[in-house]
Formats: sequence, structure tokens, C-alpha cells
Amino acid sequence: MDTTPFFTQDTIVFGILMLTLGFVFYTSTSSNSSWKKFYKFVPALLMAYMLPAIFTSTGIISPEWETINETGEITKHVSQLYYIASRFLLPAALVLMTLSIDLKAVFNLGPKALIMFLTGTVGIIIGGPLAVLLISLISPETVGGVGPDAVWRGLATLAGSWIGGGANQAAMLEIYHFNTKNYASFVIVDIVVANIWMAILLLGIGKTEKIDKWLKADSSAIETLKEKVSSYSAKTNRNPTLSDLMVILSIAFVTVGASHFGADVISTYLTNNFEIISD
Repeated sequence: MDTTPFFTQDTIVFGILMLTLGFVFYTSTSSNSSWKKFYKFVPALLMAYMLPAIFTSTGIISPEWETINETGEITKHVSQLYYIASRFLLPAALVLMTLSIDLKAVFNLGPKALIMFLTGTVGIIIGGPLAVLLISLISPETVGGVGPDAVWRGLATLAGSWIGGGANQAAMLEIYHFNTKNYASFVIVDIVVANIWMAILLLGIGKTEKIDKWLKADSSAIETLKEKVSSYSAKTNRNPTLSDLMVILSIAFVTVGASHFGADVISTYLTNNFEIISD
């Protein structure tokens, strides 16, 4: 069966995807009351995932497709956009995301904050396998799947998002090779759970003092850090020049290149010296 999408050229598809993202981010920050009402119920991140999925489902674009020639021979075609995004753009985004982290200030929050952070991280990592185990006792087919369709691979992307955000989720998708057709369902779960938790946090904003008193929590270190970040941001705030942007991009992509080089060296060493890895 011929599954050729309407647009097959990667440059055109890239333009469509960028137009989609531009539309979503422009409308989500628009002052128009209709868009504000819309994005109050539909998160912008969900739209950024859903619109390309709709384009794929309706045959406008596709990550891969098959054509049949006159002799009946089937040829498989694969778009290179995902490869470029996963190998170049995603690692660069992760580098830029971590550049502004003030590790010294994070450690100054004290052991309790760090223990809470690590406990939450461990809880998320352990929660996935426990969820699979418990559901398998009730409905084994729900958490089944083989190869790319295995549910645990999807849960790995979900855990990545809850630990490190959307970019980390995409990185886990690349590492564990979960079926991209089923990926949208995990994105929806991620967004729904995140928004429910966000609603709880927003409800608690006006009662932070009472909650801190009830939990006997000392938030002075966090307040100090917030004031420090605000004052530093106000002091160093400026509009980036072309030179600034080029330096930032240089740092990001040089790091990506160095990481690929290091990965090649390390993987070659491991496969040549450890039989279990080479197998």
C-alpha cells in the first residue's frame, strides 16, 4: 500500500513544523481574550505535540512512508528531520537549559532541600516499575508489548519528563526507542498529571505560610535564593546582540560535537574490550 504523504521534502516539512510551533507560541502569549480562554483549558505544550500528530494522521506529513513502483516493488522512505533533531538540536537545547543553573546556590539550600529533591527523583524512578508490576497483576495486557511497543519504554519517557522536563522526555524517547505512534498518549498523561499538580500548587500559593507552619518547613533559604536570583537578573539583564547569540550557539553545538566525539571513543573502547557489550 502506498502511504506517501502530501509533503515529502524535509525542507518543506521543517517549515510546516516551525510554522506550527510559531503559531502555538504566538497565540499562547497573545493578549486576545479568545486565545487566553482556549489555552486556559488546552496547554500550549499539548498543542505543540498534537498538531504535528494530526498532520501525520491525516497524511500531510510523515516520518516514514512506503511507495510501490510499477513492478510492485515496495520502497521505504525515512525523513531525516527526526535524526537531525535528536542528534543536534535536542542535545544543544539540553546544554543551553543547563548553562544558567547556579549549582552553588542549589547546594546552599541545605541538606533538607537536596534530600527532598533526591527522594522525589528516586520515587519517580521506582514508581514506574512498581506501577507496571501492580497493573500486571490486574490487567497484564495493559502493560504488555514487545520491542518498541513495550509499555515500560513509554514510562521511561514519562519519568524523564517528571525529572527533567520535556527535553529530557524527548531524550528518553531517543534512548529507549518507544513507538512514536503511541508516544502521544504518554505526552497526554504527562500534561494532564502536571496540570492537576499545578492546580494544587496554585491553590496553595495564597496559603504558603499556613502550609509551612503546618509542615514545620523552613523556607528562608528559598526566599533568599529568590531574592538573589531576582536582583542578579535585574542587574545583568540586557538584549542579546548577534555576537552574543553566536557565542551561545557556539558553546551549545561545540559541546554537542565534543559529546559525540567522546561517545564514539567510549563506545568503541567498550565494544572492543568488553564482550558482554559487543554482543
